[in-house]
Amino acid sequence: MFDVGFWEFALIGIIALIIVGPERMPVIARKAGTYIGKAKRFIANIQDDISDEFEMDKLKEHLNAVDKKSNILEIFDDTKNTLSDAKNTLNDIKNNTDQK
Repeated sequence: MFDVGFWEFALIGIIALIIVGPERMPVIARKAGTYIGKAKRFIANIQDDISDEFEMDKLKEHLNAVDKKSNILEIFDDTKNTLSDAKNTLNDIKNNTDQK
């Protein structure tokens, strides 16, 4: 991520060893490792949140596209017309059979 290689870490370690001293170096290295781990987990959580948000946006776009294509109102109108035609046909048949 930050493109820090072995030699950069070695240089930072040598400078820290000179500044802090060999007695306090293990404690500081442990704390640095703890903070680096926390930072990595924090960044991973942010990446997961962002990817989840992108997935939700894609899903919303997909649902909107499906709604526009489906034209549910047209399907309901066609179904109503077909049912009313069938009802009229049945009434005509019933009237014809009653007259005979």
